[in-house]
Amino acid sequence: MIRKITFITVNYAPEDSAIGLYTSQLAEFLAAEGYEVSVITGFPYYPMWKIPKEYTDKPKFYTEIINGVTIYRYKFFVPENQSFSYRILHILSFNFGNYFNLKKIRETDLIYCNIPFTTNVLLGMMLRRRTKAKLWTSIKDFEFDAAYESGLLQENVISNIFKKLLHRVEEYIFTKSDIISSISYKMVDRIRMKAPKTNPVFFPDWVDVDFINPENYSQHPYLAADKFSILYSGNIGQKQNWDVYIALAKKLMHLPDVEFVLVGEGAFKDDLLERLKHEGLMGFVKYYEPVPYKDLPDLLCSAQLHLLFQKSDVIDSVMPSKILGMMSSARPSVITGDASSEVAKHINLSQGWGYYSNDNVNLIAEDILKLRESVSLQTDLGQKARRYMIENFSKTEILNSFIDKIQKL
Repeated sequence: MIRKITFITVNYAPEDSAIGLYTSQLAEFLAAEGYEVSVITGFPYYPMWKIPKEYTDKPKFYTEIINGVTIYRYKFFVPENQSFSYRILHILSFNFGNYFNLKKIRETDLIYCNIPFTTNVLLGMMLRRRTKAKLWTSIKDFEFDAAYESGLLQENVISNIFKKLLHRVEEYIFTKSDIISSISYKMVDRIRMKAPKTNPVFFPDWVDVDFINPENYSQHPYLAADKFSILYSGNIGQKQNWDVYIALAKKLMHLPDVEFVLVGEGAFKDDLLERLKHEGLMGFVKYYEPVPYKDLPDLLCSAQLHLLFQKSDVIDSVMPSKILGMMSSARPSVITGDASSEVAKHINLSQGWGYYSNDNVNLIAEDILKLRESVSLQTDLGQKARRYMIENFSKTEILNSFIDKIQKL
């Protein structure tokens, strides 16, 4: 029977977004259910790509306990420049330091390794060899696949050699895992393509629909109560299509009752803000730093419309978890990208509003103007989106299903 669980993950609390948020919630849920939970991780840095000052004076190896979970940290290299070579150093640094943290785990029954750091699973395999534990590989993001698809990494001789090597490593570690999962069916299919001998399972991210609840929120100061507020909140990176965002903002900036609100951090933030300034959009587009997690419901529920513009080439290498909060807020969403993506499937099934191709900016603008004129339509679409989240991505049901899965290993 599994009673002791070790997580190996690059992102963990106090990070309160994306992988850090979901991994922390899962680990703390298991600790509350009576499991002995340990985490091997780095120092917090995401999404700022900077270790916060409350951790900068900590020793290179640092142990703490948060909500019943024992956390073994290593102060690894966090680059200011997120280029390909620096990202490789970032990954290698994490694995080098945490090799020594493995020795602090005397016994464990299950090792849960998070990817996008594929090399986390190599650490997991080392720990499994000593402890005879089961190994669960969780694919949260095919980071390098998405980097190639979005154009962040250019195709050349060196990068192509690296890509082939990475795919061979992926196939090996996927095959060696006792269970391998991902957060979307499209990503599960990609695992099968990379490693045909595996039998991956679907284990999605979740949303706390009681926490993000439009029946219980206060107007957030970032958004004006007397305007039709169009919100993007999340990572500001290369996977998003900022050309579409800018084009849409230009089409709507003449409307005095409309505002664009941009909240987030990421590797592309400075470039985007500079471009918004160059295009004359700063002022109409209001930028703010990320809010604490406790304030996220107020932020999301204060908007009239959510935006997520994905690059069309990034189809099944990522599944943006932000859509769960967007839809749980009972506000309609406009999302773009490839029509065959899993995000498109969810937004269409929910009828929580529209999925568009990236060359349909005129149609998006026209539809937003129609939505702006009808509060009843906004309410109807938002309720459909929230109902879909309650029925398909409820936190309680998904976390309980994790326990069911591990007890069958």
